[in-house]
Amino acid sequence: MNKLLMTSIFTAAALFTVAGCSSNQAVRTTDGRTIVTDGKPKVDDDTGLVSYKNAETGKTEQINRDQVKNMSELDN
Repeated sequence: MNKLLMTSIFTAAALFTVAGCSSNQAVRTTDGRTIVTDGKPKVDDDTGLVSYKNAETGKTEQINRDQVKNMSELDN
């Protein structure tokens, strides 16, 4: 029983450590909007799309790269 408890605690600690490594980003668009993402957006050079997880909705979304003015890391 003690071994199971220690394994569970170690696993939970590892998950919290990994989750803490991804920082939110602010994506500012050419039309003046600011989108807060959960983690770093990924740019697909073939399609020109930026994929990100919306921090407000939790949904994965995409935007055309030419609609992105800049991306910056937020202090969490």
